Amino acid sequence: MITRQIRKWLISGVLALVATSTVNAQTFVFTAIPDEDETRLVERFRGIADYLSEQLEVDVRYIPVKSYAAAVSAFRNNQVQLAWFGGLSGVQARALVPGSEALAQGVEDQAFYNYFIAHKSTGLERADKLPEGVRGKTFTFGSKGSTSGRLIPEYHIRDQFKEPPESVFSRVGFSGNHTRTLRLVESGTYQVGALNYKVWDKELEDGNINTDDVKVIWKTPGFPNYQWTIRGDVDDRFGEGFKNKVRQALLNLDDPALLESFPREGFIPASNDDYEPIRSVASELGIID
Repeated sequence: MITRQIRKWLISGVLALVATSTVNAQTFVFTAIPDEDETRLVERFRGIADYLSEQLEVDVRYIPVKSYAAAVSAFRNNQVQLAWFGGLSGVQARALVPGSEALAQGVEDQAFYNYFIAHKSTGLERADKLPEGVRGKTFTFGSKGSTSGRLIPEYHIRDQFKEPPESVFSRVGFSGNHTRTLRLVESGTYQVGALNYKVWDKELEDGNINTDDVKVIWKTPGFPNYQWTIRGDVDDRFGEGFKNKVRQALLNLDDPALLESFPREGFIPASNDDYEPIRSVASELGIID
């Protein structure tokens, strides 16, 4: 009887050890909206994966996605547990996954802004508001699901002209990402476009913009934008307190090279409530319910 009980305890102990090892062996996966060229994103987020793996003491992997919608779907389906979202994609993802939270945002993401840019052929100059002269020109957004590539530019176009973009411009397109918006306007394929200021500033700093061909014509007011969002069930999968460990790791990130790749000065705490203005505008424009 005693031998049987001991065997039972041993089997239970082995099973518990196997279960624990399985939990610890799980990979923590994250993704990011494809707001720039994929090669840049892969380089940036491989570094973040290595950093998080060291800080969290679990295997961490970054997986690229082809679209903003794919990033939201991967988060919803638990293919990824963490994502670097824009304001709108974060709102959409959290609405689909109860208990998910915005953990951290860049210092600059508290008051992010857009640039409207124009090709030299338009003759448009920088102004304190979106110039009336954009009317009748060709225009490109970024991605349909982008905060700074679509939501905020469309809001300001409608606010100023009291008409949808399709009525203001002679042709409206979607480039897919901010870098491509810049290239399309710089080449004259589209006469006007809107992109996030971080991409413009970085490209300018790197000498990748011909300012004889393209210029900034308007800077929007600030709005909350990018953030790290995590699923609410990570503690169940990776252990009690894991979510807070992820939050702290992001807030503690101070590697200059990693921060420069975003580029961000650093990361600060964020909450779901910070993005209520984005949800409200998206609802007003009929982009979300």
